Amino acid sequence: MAVNINPKNTTPEAVAGDTLLAVQDLHVWFELKRFGFGHAGYVRAVDGVNFELKYGESTAVVGESGCGKSSLMKTILGINIPTKGDIVFQGRQMSKMDRKELTWYRSQVGYVQQDPYGALAPFMTIERILEEPLIINGVKSKAERRDRIRKVMEEVKMSPPDDFLGKYPHMLSGGQQQRIVIARAMILEPKLLVADEPVSMLDASVRVEILKLLRNLQEKHNLAVIYITHDLSTVRYFSERIFVMYAGKLVERSRIEPLVQNPLHPYTQALLAATSDPDARNALTYRELPPGEPPSLVNPPAGCRFHPRCSQMIAGVCDVNVPPEFEPFPERMAACWLYKDS
Repeated sequence: MAVNINPKNTTPEAVAGDTLLAVQDLHVWFELKRFGFGHAGYVRAVDGVNFELKYGESTAVVGESGCGKSSLMKTILGINIPTKGDIVFQGRQMSKMDRKELTWYRSQVGYVQQDPYGALAPFMTIERILEEPLIINGVKSKAERRDRIRKVMEEVKMSPPDDFLGKYPHMLSGGQQQRIVIARAMILEPKLLVADEPVSMLDASVRVEILKLLRNLQEKHNLAVIYITHDLSTVRYFSERIFVMYAGKLVERSRIEPLVQNPLHPYTQALLAATSDPDARNALTYRELPPGEPPSLVNPPAGCRFHPRCSQMIAGVCDVNVPPEFEPFPERMAACWLYKDS
């Protein structure tokens, strides 16, 4: 076991169905202060998000900067406290977990940061960096810690381990640093891995290797993965499902291939249109992208939050009423009034 904590009702028999993680009507609002004292409103970073994640499933959350991806991720990691709603992991509500259970929960959720160099303490050796989570979570045997460190180093293709364990982060390349970040995320044998833009800081030649590594680890350990990114070009090679997020809300949910072939929400269509195309014949093709910028999350527009930028906006509907989730095709959701009668 990864930790010496076994809270009640966390055995496989206590888990309902095959759902590992459920995000239920999640709201994460950050209060703004005027001059440090007076209330000045809220930043509605996450505003009513619902989804479920199964054991061993890889799901991508995509959207522009400022859409709420990072706030959603930090809430799943237990860093942010929900304003409303809850996160349920293996049938247990995070809001009802005591300190001991929260420690257990955090050991079950690995985190792969975007910037590997910034994520690794520069004054620690690689061995110390990997050993620290084990010490914190009660693995007292030095031999067990050493064996587990060497095992995870082999899994992330950093072998022989003794060539790297005595080094400091600045002595490694960017790709090697990211492998150490992944090793640290895997050291407690988690059931869920949250990867925040894990390849955006790396050279193009290294990105494919890191994505393949994450995919291999997912399949080997039956890991569930939440892949946070704005780069749709990498999503289709890594995830089974995709959630599209805009201004704090999920606007489309689908399996990868149907979404790539036929995006439903106008915002998803705009994201795909803005994705770089490796085909040289399309280099000079004009792509019509939506005007303007994402809205302020302090004072978001009424109705659909994408309507000020949407060329298909229905006056008197999209700018007035918040769209519910429609299902125009099986297992495909779009929060858009265009699909009201579908």
